[in-house]
Amino acid sequence: MRLVRTVLGDIRPDELGVCDAHDHLFLRSRRLPGQELDDVSAARAELAAFRAAGGAAVAQWTPYGMGRRAADLPALSRATGVRIVCATGLHQAAHYDPEVLDGLDGDRLAGLFVTELTEGIGTTGVRAGLIKVAGGFHGLDAHARRTMTAAAEAHHATGAPLAVHLELGTGALDVLDLLCGDLGVPGERVILGHLNRFPDPVTHREAAAAGCWLAFDGPSRAHHATDWRMPEAVRALAEAGFGDRLLLGGDTVTAGARSVDGGPGMPYLLRRVRRRLAAAVGAELVERMLGEHPGRAFGADWK
Repeated sequence: MRLVRTVLGDIRPDELGVCDAHDHLFLRSRRLPGQELDDVSAARAELAAFRAAGGAAVAQWTPYGMGRRAADLPALSRATGVRIVCATGLHQAAHYDPEVLDGLDGDRLAGLFVTELTEGIGTTGVRAGLIKVAGGFHGLDAHARRTMTAAAEAHHATGAPLAVHLELGTGALDVLDLLCGDLGVPGERVILGHLNRFPDPVTHREAAAAGCWLAFDGPSRAHHATDWRMPEAVRALAEAGFGDRLLLGGDTVTAGARSVDGGPGMPYLLRRVRRRLAAAVGAELVERMLGEHPGRAFGADWK
C-alpha cells in the first residue's frame, strides 16, 4: 500500500489534504546571503496562515545541508495541524560551501539519502519523504549527474519519489533522459519543479507523456512569466489529456517572501492562484491538483 511519509509518520495518500506541493519553511544558501529562512516563530505563523486559508499539508523541498531544521518540523506540524513532508537530497553545488560537499562521493550520497529516508535525519528521528535534486540551466553538469545517480540508487532501494529543481524551468528532457532512461526511475516517481518558469508546451507535453508529475510552483515571481502564463499552460496540458499529472506549489525561498513578512507566501497559492486557475480550467481540476494529486505524487510503496 502506498503511503506518504510525513514528519509525524506515514499516512494514506487520501489523508494528506490540500497540499502546497513545493515550498520551504527553512532554507539557507550561500547564494542568498542575509535572506535565510531560519525563524521558527515565523515558520509557525506562516503555516498557521496557510491553514487558515484552507491548507492542510506542505512538502518542504529543502535538502541536505541547507538548513532544513528537521528537528523543529514535528512540533510545527503538531502546533498548526499542517502535515509536513521533509526532503533529503542535494541541491546545485553553488548553494554549498565547498567543505560541505567534500567527501560526498556517489556511494556515500546514496547511503546518506537512504538513511535519511528510512532511519531519520541525524539524531532527530524525522524521516524524509522525498529526494530533492537539481539540474542546471538547459543541461546537467557533473555534480547534477552524480547527485541524480545517487538519488536514483536511493529510489530503487526505498521507493521514494524524486523531486527535481529545474533551473529557470529548463533542462527537463535532459533530466528525464538520465533519470528515467539511463537510471531506470519510473516517470511517475519523478516530480519536475518550476516548469511554469519556462512555459514551453512541447517540453511540458513530452514530460507529461513520460508519466512525470509537472509542478507549477513559485507563482508570485512575475519576472519568471509565471502568473500570466500559468493558466494557459495548465489548460493546454489538460486539453492534451495530462490534467492528472499536475501539481501546485508556492516555493517561498526568502524571508521577505513570507506572507507574515509582507510577501505573498504560502496562502497566495489558495488565495489567488486557485481562483485564477479555476477560471481557466474549472474548479474540479484545480481541487484535484491541490487535494488529490499530491498524495499520489508523494505516496510510495516504501521498502
